[in-house]
Amino acid sequence: MNDFTNYHPVVLLIYYIAVLSMTLFLLHPVVVSVSFIGSLLFYGLLTSARKVWKDMRLFMVIFLLIAGTNPLFVHKGETILFYLYERPITEEALVYGFFIAMMLVAVIFWSKAFSIVMTSDKFMYIFSKTIPKLSLVIMMALKFIPQFKKQIKNVHETQKTLGLYSDNRMKSRLMNGIKTFYSMISWSLETAVEQGDAMKAKGYGLKGRTHFSLFSWQMRDTIFLVTIGLVFLSILIIQVNHGYDFQFYPTVSNVPITLPEIGRTLLVLGFVSLPSLVEIKEYLQWQFAKSKI
Repeated sequence: MNDFTNYHPVVLLIYYIAVLSMTLFLLHPVVVSVSFIGSLLFYGLLTSARKVWKDMRLFMVIFLLIAGTNPLFVHKGETILFYLYERPITEEALVYGFFIAMMLVAVIFWSKAFSIVMTSDKFMYIFSKTIPKLSLVIMMALKFIPQFKKQIKNVHETQKTLGLYSDNRMKSRLMNGIKTFYSMISWSLETAVEQGDAMKAKGYGLKGRTHFSLFSWQMRDTIFLVTIGLVFLSILIIQVNHGYDFQFYPTVSNVPITLPEIGRTLLVLGFVSLPSLVEIKEYLQWQFAKSKI
């Protein structure tokens, strides 16, 4: 699928900034929970359920670490659950740590999803004219991690084929790991120098240099951008009027089940579901087209 990646890079960047801002600054249990589910769904549609589960097992450790340590260091709150070494463990600190951890994991999954959507060429397209040197450095950094993982796998397999890993003793494995690390350092430096020389030879960053791009603004980009703007503006207006305010200390607020609260929740749900709906729409269209063959 990945139809969402075909939108204009500016639209993708604006949505990414908006959804991250909402997740980070609206610390409301419903908003955080909906954003978390939306990030998992979108990342799963871009990759697979197996990949989501594999990553989730890793981030669950981070989740439990943050959620578990907050009540150990923060003792605010009126509802004391028990005492640990004469220090009170409160329900409010536990709930706050739980949703802070969920918020961070949601941000991680949104970032992982947009690392697939916002490729280095899109990033260069947006920032190459305004901040050419910084955009080049960031682009190289974004490409470095997947390239590094691929290269270290190739080096490891090559050395294994040469019989360097036949000895399973700790000392031999350590020495072989150091050799691999030295090889990767040399490769990283050579790649960075070659990339810089290649961009310099192309006249990158020079004044008056023309730019070629495959990206073009279409009507659907305008529609999607207007939709993002209207929904996000509505969320901001609600927040200005304290619609998404929530209190963790000294007691945890209640989330009333009322029509205004349901409406605010549906608004956030629709906002975080926009990229997933685009992907699902393309999948259904593809299945319908195949059924007609």
